[in-house]
Amino acid sequence: MTKRGRFITLEGGEGVGKSTNMQFVVAWLEAQGLEVVATREPGGTPQAEAIRRLLLDPAPEEKLHTDAELLLMFAARAQHLAEKILPALERGAWVVCDRFTDATYAYQGGGRGIPMERIAALEDFVQKGLTPDLTLLLDMPQEAAKQRLESRLRDQHSQRDRFEQEQADFFHAVRNAYLARAEQAPERFALIDAHQPLTSVQATIRNALAERVALWH
Repeated sequence: MTKRGRFITLEGGEGVGKSTNMQFVVAWLEAQGLEVVATREPGGTPQAEAIRRLLLDPAPEEKLHTDAELLLMFAARAQHLAEKILPALERGAWVVCDRFTDATYAYQGGGRGIPMERIAALEDFVQKGLTPDLTLLLDMPQEAAKQRLESRLRDQHSQRDRFEQEQADFFHAVRNAYLARAEQAPERFALIDAHQPLTSVQATIRNALAERVALWH
């Protein structure tokens, strides 16, 4: 019988360095001889990526209602789980995902003000008890994250997506919701100070991964 793979997520607000550190996590796990599936949310499959484009559209023809936004997040997640995440875990691969349901609690719960119990009901319905084995939460002061985001947008000559266009109070609420989630589940979360130099951030991540890998094996 194949041993089930492990599910690791990276979380955090805009500008905290998830993309860079996602690459580091995948490379470190692969160096341990593991099969790793790297993916993201919303998205991860063709159908879920189509939903992502709707959610991130910087200039939609009509304003997306908050309930529609929440339901689209879980619609994409249901497809992602069925087509990619669950099959990979079942064959023994390790899945590393850029954001998962903690982001929904942070962005749609904290940022949009949707009741957490409504999100929890959808989580139960779609995930049927599945939660990440480890969540690396990259955290830094909001003003510093804003500066990083603006620098990245300039470097890439890209425009802000629909979420990146939000105001400071939205992102403060997102950060607070993330930190509350980490406080509620300290056994699952590793809180990473993303305001440190990158070498220090990645050393902290490496230590968190090594500790879990040793525990799980």
